[in-house]
Amino acid sequence: MKNKIFVLDASAIIGGFYSKKSANFTTPDVISEIKDLKSKILLQSAIEEGCIEIKDPDPAALKRLETVLNESGDILRLSEVDKDIVALAITLKNEGYDPTLVTDDYSMQNILKIIKMPYRSVLTKGIKDVIGWVKICKGCKKKYPPEYAMEECEICGSRIIRKRVKKP
Repeated sequence: MKNKIFVLDASAIIGGFYSKKSANFTTPDVISEIKDLKSKILLQSAIEEGCIEIKDPDPAALKRLETVLNESGDILRLSEVDKDIVALAITLKNEGYDPTLVTDDYSMQNILKIIKMPYRSVLTKGIKDVIGWVKICKGCKKKYPPEYAMEECEICGSRIIRKRVKKP
């Protein structure tokens, strides 16, 4: 049986979540995102008591995640810190753990649903459906890949917009 663990993003720490029965992990960059004094004190105490471990994700897990983000169109929606925390969950799963990522970030929950990684919210209900993203020209309706960087259509010159699409 795999060990149940929790991977915490900043919203989990700010919301006061960490398990006392299971191991908790986070990344160094998440630590740097914690700004309010109360959360910093609680976090420092949890680290000193050994309740939260700090770990970097495996570069291979980060690379695999980047591929999924490109395919889903979520590449521009996650910060580097968000990518690291999801990659850490992948890393820990590859090491034989049973991770649940704790986050209130809807974009992170979306990608976690896509990769079938368990997650839970702290202060929000969480997402119901997986959302994908497409880039479409407002004028001629030409579709562009999610990573397309230009803001104007190469055909008609109209503005390119991002549109949400519900995935099955």
